[in-house]
Amino acid sequence: MVGDHLALDLLNTEMRVGNEAVDLWRSGEDVHAWLERCGLVASVSIAAAEKQTLLVQARELRTLARQLIEQWKNGQMGDVRPLNKFLDGYTSAPQVTADDTGKLVLTRVAKADTVVSALGPVAEAIAQLLTEGELDLVKTCAHPECILWFYDRTKSHKRRWCSMASCGNRYKAAQFRKKVGTN
Repeated sequence: MVGDHLALDLLNTEMRVGNEAVDLWRSGEDVHAWLERCGLVASVSIAAAEKQTLLVQARELRTLARQLIEQWKNGQMGDVRPLNKFLDGYTSAPQVTADDTGKLVLTRVAKADTVVSALGPVAEAIAQLLTEGELDLVKTCAHPECILWFYDRTKSHKRRWCSMASCGNRYKAAQFRKKVGTN
């Protein structure tokens, strides 16, 4: 979860390890666990028949998000009708609840426990990024072997790495080794 925006964290469920592409979603359980980590679904079991549907639709939404965000970054308008189909199925209602500190917060709660309701907040995050996000703040990691995305919320907007602890340090160490090796 290095994207700092749900839509970009969705894209980051596909990554590269070495030269190999890795899909972190191999099953409906993987998608459900990701949705849980994002705080979008409660710890409930999904029927076996719905697990495969969840996997297929989540991957479809991710592919659509990647296409729309890449087109948006390239100054093109993508076809948002498929995104609107995901949004159309998402029925939710506002709820007032208390957060961990006891403060009242307004949240949206899905009206049905279905695959569409589970993916609805993700589709909404994609729509929010495309309509309200700042294009220049949506970036990909500067490490040549990394394909992860992030929303640059730093004060100077000069963030380069998906994670300084992994890609940033790895790149800087490699550059240092090159420099030391050439002297």
